[in-house]
Amino acid sequence: MLDTGSSVQGALHSRADTALNHHRAVERVISTMHQRLDQNFSLEEMADIAYMSPFHFNRIFRQLTGVPPCQFMSALRLESARRLLLTTKLSVTDVCFEVGYNSLGTFIRRFTGLLGLSPRSMRRLAGSPASLPARLAAPEPVAELRALRPGLSGRISAPADFGGAIFIGLFEDPIPQGRPIGCAVLGTPGAFRVAPVPDGSYHLFAAGLTGFGEAGGLFLYETALRAGGQRILLRDGRTEDPADLELRQALPTDPPILMTFPAWTDRKPAPREQEH
Repeated sequence: MLDTGSSVQGALHSRADTALNHHRAVERVISTMHQRLDQNFSLEEMADIAYMSPFHFNRIFRQLTGVPPCQFMSALRLESARRLLLTTKLSVTDVCFEVGYNSLGTFIRRFTGLLGLSPRSMRRLAGSPASLPARLAAPEPVAELRALRPGLSGRISAPADFGGAIFIGLFEDPIPQGRPIGCAVLGTPGAFRVAPVPDGSYHLFAAGLTGFGEAGGLFLYETALRAGGQRILLRDGRTEDPADLELRQALPTDPPILMTFPAWTDRKPAPREQEH
């Protein structure tokens, strides 16, 4: 006689094992990306590291990270470039080649377009706390964000020991990069309201920065708490999608945060400059 209960339990265990193996395979590929940022990987080479077919690997990677593997690799390179710019004295040219770019012009355009500041401007701003926008020095009180004005509303929670600034933004891409469509800055967890944004489909992200009191803490986000990533659909200024968020530790499969928070409040276009 067939033991239906045992069969169901066995199937659940099998699915759990498969999911765990998928996570391990994707994390193995991401670890290899971190170690070899200066190299170009084809989809086939990444799939070999994961012990999967290219088609299967691409599908699983997107399911777990939200983005294709090549886009994830590109984001890791720019994240590493930002860290090198802010923690070493390497020239912009040296940083460019260190993270796998062969063209300085391409690197500067890509970096500026996705992070909101040119490499040279970011290095200069991070080293000058006095030049940071006043809004970042004093985040909006929660009470002000509860005012009745159009926009996306929700609440964000954080671990009990968290203390820092919380940045919330709506982005067109599944990676938080470039300038957000709308954003909010909080000094403490609680209610938030993103400024009015056009109707459309967006991704909602939040980051909690504990190094808010230091200029460098506003530019490096590898250890920032994370929340969101879900798609939000706005119609007539409203959404039926859940907008509540809970800050957590970053996971290996989380795409890098590629925007620059101080640039959110600077509406002036970045100056065009030669970098060496």
